[in-house]
This record gives sequence, C-alpha cells and structure tokens, in this order.
Amino acid sequence: MTAPAPTAVHLVATRYGLGRITGDDVELLDLPAPDVAALLRAGRGLAPAAEARIRRRLPLETLVGDLRPPLAGTRAVWGVGLNYHCKARTTGRALPTQPVLYLKSPSAGSGPGDTVPLPGSVSSQPDYEGEVALVVGTRMHHTPAGQVWAHLAAVTAANDLTARDVMAATGNPTLAKSFPGFGALGASVLGLGAVADRDAIGVRTTVNGELRQQASTADLIFPVPDLLAWITRYVVLEPGDVVLTGTPTGTGQDRGCFLSPGDQVEVTVAGVLPLRTRFRAESPDHPAPAAVDASTHSLRTESPMS
Repeated sequence: MTAPAPTAVHLVATRYGLGRITGDDVELLDLPAPDVAALLRAGRGLAPAAEARIRRRLPLETLVGDLRPPLAGTRAVWGVGLNYHCKARTTGRALPTQPVLYLKSPSAGSGPGDTVPLPGSVSSQPDYEGEVALVVGTRMHHTPAGQVWAHLAAVTAANDLTARDVMAATGNPTLAKSFPGFGALGASVLGLGAVADRDAIGVRTTVNGELRQQASTADLIFPVPDLLAWITRYVVLEPGDVVLTGTPTGTGQDRGCFLSPGDQVEVTVAGVLPLRTRFRAESPDHPAPAAVDASTHSLRTESPMS
C-alpha cells in the first residue's frame, strides 16, 4: 500500500468522539472511528480527520475532563531500552550495538488525566519515563530507513512507567512495564505534517511541577529511521501500532527517588497536549502479585532497559 502524504492535523479523543484541535477550539468530527488507532486501520491515514464534516465546535478548555485515550485501540506498543546518549552518560553504561526491544501489554494503557495505582505490594520503585511515541500509519515490514517517515502518521507523548525493582528481580521488561495504567499515551495526537523538525522532537517531563527530563530525539542512539528499519526486519508493524523511542536522563532511577501516591507527572512532546498522570495507592480490593525477592535471582540489577 502506498503511504499517504503526511497530514497536518491535531486530534483528540473525547466522550463525544474524535475532535480536531484548531487554535483554542476542538471541532468534533463526523467520523465513525472511536479513536486514532481505529481511524488509521481504515487505511487512509489521518486524511479522513482532515476532511471530515464538523458536527460541533467547543472550547478546548471545556473538554479537559472529557478527553479519552486517543490510542485506546492500539494493538501493539513497542518500546526500546537505552536509546539516549545523555542517559548512557548519566548511568555510565556502554552504548548498545543494536536496539533492545520489548512489548508493552495493551492492557496497561491509560490516557490523559488518568489516576494510576502504584503496585505497592510488589514494587517500591515505580518510575516515570517521558518519551516521544511514534504512531504507525501504514503497514511496515522490511522497511528501508529512507522510507520509514513515509509510513509513520503521527507523534504523541508517552509515559513508559516501569517498576525498576521488578525489572531487576525478573529481568522481564514486559512484566515491569505492564501494570494497570503503566502505558500512558496522549493527551493528543499530532500528524507528522504538523511536526516542525522530525529529527529533533522535544520531550519534557515534570514531577509535581519540577522539571526532571528535557531532551530531543536529536540525541537518540538509534535515530527514528534506523530504529524502525531494524524493528521491521523482524516484525510487521500495522496501522495504529505505537513505537516508543526511549527516555532521556532524569528518571527516578537516575535520581534515586521514585513515585509516591499523590504525585503528578506531566510529559510534553513538542506540539502535543501535555500528558498528565496522577498516582494513588494500590487498592486493597485488587492487590498486586506477591513481591519477587531480587536476592533470589542471579540476574544483573543494571538492565539494558532505560
């Protein structure tokens, strides 16, 4: 399938359906797709959202409480371990020679403004990871690096939450990163046609208003074209799939301080609405699995994962 031209459209999912951000307003669209992932699976990229009839126009500020996960229907979220030079310098770790990949369970998804439980019965080191997330527009398999951008539809913000001690104890990034709510995406999705500089997409993370991370994809160890070309040597990426690009320095792991109930993390990717996630204590009605004792495992505590 020929990749459609990049579309300069800025989308949100609301309780009323998909909306197009124009200035300070949201234009609610006459589209059957419930979210951006479903829209992309229809095969025309984001073009239908640019062309759709406007059903209603509302101020964006009045819809903050009505925003929904814009990629709730995403079928696969791929993540990559250590992928920022600044992160490697901070941790003193050697640069990887090839990407270290993992899948994050779709059941871990959360959206803008959600409150996520911290799995206190199994982890004392829940950590934030602000990241630039790429949204696949057309099917990719054995895609050359020079053609990667033509197959991507959009960018969004991600908080690739990780239980660091679970990672160390099990050596399994999918387990450490797939607790309920640990896959925050949103709050909006920005078409590539509206991205000013694809090679230097900024990402910024604050915790309770304090700046913790600030970098751009210009610092990636494996730039976007190389990363996606490498992934598609092995797997098929379908429209609506998401690829996370790694996190820069400044995580709780780097600072020796982790998330607590009551904290709020905000991840901002250039041009995308801020992704805010609040945290609460784990509910006693839904306890996490029994804690894993890292001392009983011979795995390295320093994981290649970011």
